[in-house]
Amino acid sequence: MFERTALPSGPRVISSRLPASRSVSIAAYVLAGSRLESPEQAGVAHFMEHITFKGTAAFPTTRAISEAIEGVGGSFNAATDRESTVYWVRVPRREAAVAMDVLGELIIRPTLADAEINHERAIVIEEIRGYLDDPTEYAQILFQQSMFGDGPLGREICGDEAGIRALPEATIHEFWRTAYRPSNTVVAVAGDIPHETAVDLADRAFGSGNGMLPAFAPAPLLPAGERVLVGRRSTSQAQLVIGVPALHRDHADAWPLAVLNTVLGDGMSSRLFLSVREDRALAYDVSSGVMEYADAGVLEVSAGVDPPGLAAALEAILREFARLRDEAVPDEELSKARSYLAGGIELRMDETRHVASWIGGQEALHDRVMTIDDALVAIAAVTAEDIQRLARDLLIEDALRMAVVAPARHLRGLERHLRIPG
Repeated sequence: MFERTALPSGPRVISSRLPASRSVSIAAYVLAGSRLESPEQAGVAHFMEHITFKGTAAFPTTRAISEAIEGVGGSFNAATDRESTVYWVRVPRREAAVAMDVLGELIIRPTLADAEINHERAIVIEEIRGYLDDPTEYAQILFQQSMFGDGPLGREICGDEAGIRALPEATIHEFWRTAYRPSNTVVAVAGDIPHETAVDLADRAFGSGNGMLPAFAPAPLLPAGERVLVGRRSTSQAQLVIGVPALHRDHADAWPLAVLNTVLGDGMSSRLFLSVREDRALAYDVSSGVMEYADAGVLEVSAGVDPPGLAAALEAILREFARLRDEAVPDEELSKARSYLAGGIELRMDETRHVASWIGGQEALHDRVMTIDDALVAIAAVTAEDIQRLARDLLIEDALRMAVVAPARHLRGLERHLRIPG
């Protein structure tokens, strides 16, 4: 499925050739995210992602960068996470060299002009305000704090408004000099081009250069924050997030956890969707998900509910926790969950962007790069016993953390309902 080359003092290049594909997708992972930040640097990794798009040596303006990609029919973007920042481009196959050149420019040769940095502060602040004004996003921000405390994993990746206003230009420049090095980058290519071509394009676009990355602080013992955090908002819908500490990224039970999550709340056939929404009409939107880091993880459930029904929705969700803990998943339901998870992975692999994400994310962040067939075998091997054992280990009442955003009058007394039945 893939070939891999580590360039001397340069990026690691991993590619997957997809014959007859008309598009090429390239994802470049810089192995630096918000976990590297001190409290004084909070928000610098995300700010760095923004400011690279303001101009580079070869593309001096935002317009020049966008026209280089959109002018050939392509699309591109970037995202900052806790442990990496990813830049991606998708273009017609014949424009692969242009795509690689743009990524190399963004990461290795941004201008980082002070005037553009100061201009971009206002943009980032508006993004932060947007998250705080969005009840769904705000509930997630509160949940991160309740689970991870006030360290790097609990802070909002964007930082806060006061911190962004005060972030020194020198801090941004130093973060780039330290973290945005060719040797600290993984370049993933998916499309109908030979691996040798992908390596040559990456070598020319990124060059070579080492950097000294500081190690991020270990994750705290979870849960690390307050049991319940609330946001008082005059909204017509309440946002609820509940979760427990789970598994680190390459844990031996990562695939059993993925199947457990599918049974619990992934898709319209999941238990939460059927019981909380379809049977009891307590929520329009309810789902579960898994967050995985190098040394920590979380299983969470989120729901948008009618504020007077908060307690009932919370109790219904926790009953599904108890079912997973106390009862083995029936064979037919387990088979459907495994098929749903496996099929979703296979279907995504028809798109070059997802293939680049699959191989690039694993090369950058995991202990090994799995093929799709490896993943399907691992999913098929998950048993009902695996899921129940994991549920008993993870779904512990004392480990529960909750965040709620709702009108103040509906927040009173919620904590007494944060109990797993039985």
